Amino acid sequence: MSATSDARSDDFLRIADQFKLGALVTEGSHPVTANLSETAAADTAAALRLLFDVDDDVLRAYRAFVESGRATAIAAEVSGRLRRGGRIFFTGCGSTGRLSIQLVSIWRDFWQRQRARGLACQPPPETWEDRAFSVMAGGDFALIKSVEGFEDFTAFGKKQIGDLGVSARDAVFAVTEGGETSFVIGTAWQGIDAGAKVYFVYNNPDDILCAHVERSREVIEDPRIEKINLTTGPMAITGSTRMQATTIQLCVVLTVLEMVLRDLMAELEPGGPCALAASGVPGQFLSQFEQMLARLKAPALLDGLAGLVEREEATYRAGRKHNYYADQYGIDILTDTTERSPTYCTPPFRKFDDATASESWAFLFVPDAETPAAWQRLIRRRPACVEWSEAEVRALVTEDKLDRTLETVRKISCRELMRFKVGLDGLPTRRLGPGDSAVAIVGGPEVAALASAGAFHRSRLEEARRAGARIGLIAIAPEADLKPLRAAAAVPDCIAVAVAVPDSDFLLSGVARAGLKMLLNALSTCTMVRLGRVMGNYMVWLVPSNLKLIDRATRYIEKLAGLEYVEANRLLFEIIEYVEPRMKADQAYPPAVGLAVTRVQHGLGNEEAERRLLAS
Repeated sequence: MSATSDARSDDFLRIADQFKLGALVTEGSHPVTANLSETAAADTAAALRLLFDVDDDVLRAYRAFVESGRATAIAAEVSGRLRRGGRIFFTGCGSTGRLSIQLVSIWRDFWQRQRARGLACQPPPETWEDRAFSVMAGGDFALIKSVEGFEDFTAFGKKQIGDLGVSARDAVFAVTEGGETSFVIGTAWQGIDAGAKVYFVYNNPDDILCAHVERSREVIEDPRIEKINLTTGPMAITGSTRMQATTIQLCVVLTVLEMVLRDLMAELEPGGPCALAASGVPGQFLSQFEQMLARLKAPALLDGLAGLVEREEATYRAGRKHNYYADQYGIDILTDTTERSPTYCTPPFRKFDDATASESWAFLFVPDAETPAAWQRLIRRRPACVEWSEAEVRALVTEDKLDRTLETVRKISCRELMRFKVGLDGLPTRRLGPGDSAVAIVGGPEVAALASAGAFHRSRLEEARRAGARIGLIAIAPEADLKPLRAAAAVPDCIAVAVAVPDSDFLLSGVARAGLKMLLNALSTCTMVRLGRVMGNYMVWLVPSNLKLIDRATRYIEKLAGLEYVEANRLLFEIIEYVEPRMKADQAYPPAVGLAVTRVQHGLGNEEAERRLLAS
């Protein structure tokens, strides 16, 4: 062990009590998926069914929220503030940060559609469109790649929401899966200081958080902050809160937004097509979510999804690449693909002009010809990245963290984001060939468009097939919209998975969004499980990129290698030092946890352990 890695371990261990989160329910192992890796190796469809069975926990938690009757009061508070000129802020980091951006994109898309149909109201649709803001740790750049360490700083959360001018007229939804994220807690405190109405949305029992995490206890015990506790239980993959935790948060917040929009539209356009009663929304959503979950468990759907899993797995095993094509659900696909990298140590999206980074396993393309317009299409607004000056950074961190933070900030600007070419101009850098694969995701009217030879999704799939790639299609839409799927015979030699969304008059398609999220989570998770990146239901390939994940990786080494916590942490930091140059260059590197366990089990050094691990 080097002096540098020992010093970094000492720095962490001095504050480790603030980040030892093993007692949290969200960090526990779910009994339903305890043997997931073994099940997936034998029967892909059975493993997918287990993942959807854990989503029953989401249904139970959502039913409890509906029965509490709280949605009505929350929606009334938010719509009242909007009428008085206020705004809504959604804050988060990691998966909840991407959720915050998705929620704002859904809100903006609704108002953009109202403007397109000629709605005349005061204020006009564009004013309402600009009333919702996302505050993600690391800004919009973090949509594409996790920003190292940003979530560890309360001051960063305060600054990012403060820079947007949060005020007493506004409502803030501070969303954190664990209930302990420093960045999100910072946004909550800044909202309180500004006099805003603050909702704290989280997924662990109050008593456990209060007993183990001081910063959480301070929020939970503050009467000025309204708590929305959405505990579902352990995640399907231990600690992977991108799954059930953010699914229940998506369902609950979309329910509130649906009610808010119905309330507003009843006043803006009395008797119009969007002026629907808000009171029945929670019950409707509950009934249709239950139907959606049952449809995801149907044997025919599981078999089709298993085919897509095994095809994508084969692509990665062969060292080939996989493309996704999406429009309506582009933000949903982007979220799922981005979150694979920190969870399973897969290469993140690669910048088009980066010749040294590892090739991305998966990538996303949307229909716009040029990348700047494509990013705007994805999130329904111009990207907003963190572009702080040195003076601003110096005011936020101590001198010993200054250089590292400045280096991070330089890498997450809008200019850097544009180097990820997600428009059609990026296709030449991701040409597919034999052994590659591609999947298109369509919804609503996009299904019928598959009958047209020039349609985006169809033309991209046909192009991929002609190049020798294997192709697939996921369609999620009401049953009536799915009928053309078979009749169109859209693309031959294609694995097609069709998910029928229950008929509804929802303005925001919340049940479809939740259903697609569960499907994508299951698809990507099962693929990674079959690739050996999960042991039982532990994500042993996680990337320890922040303090919470450093604790998690330490606990996994402690458990799997039989070490004491301090010894496991020192070993972890030695391995981080070994792989860090490749991490920073976006090159392939071995998993820290797996490397540590291999070293201990076989008494090897880093290089020998890496060779043994990768050979196996």
